[in-house]
Amino acid sequence: MSAIPRHLLPDTATVDAEGRLSIGGVDLLDLAAEHGTPLFVYDEAHLRARCREASAAFGDGLAIYASKAFLCRAMARLVDEEGLRLDVATGGELHVA
Repeated sequence: MSAIPRHLLPDTATVDAEGRLSIGGVDLLDLAAEHGTPLFVYDEAHLRARCREASAAFGDGLAIYASKAFLCRAMARLVDEEGLRLDVATGGELHVA
């Protein structure tokens, strides 16, 4: 298996001496054992940092998160807490927003 390019990993990703990948200090093998696979893992610290980066680049209130990328209540709350607007295209997305 080839290594994942660093730029594709969250800021908090680390690899220990045994080659085990952790995100946010949590070992992904442990998560897989607990929750099964496939498993989507989102790193809140990384997401918040990217939201702040977008706000800094575009100005407060001008950065917009496209809900079609991924949306659930927790993501909508995070985006709101970080001051981004939310772009919705469906009634379901609007309901979550």
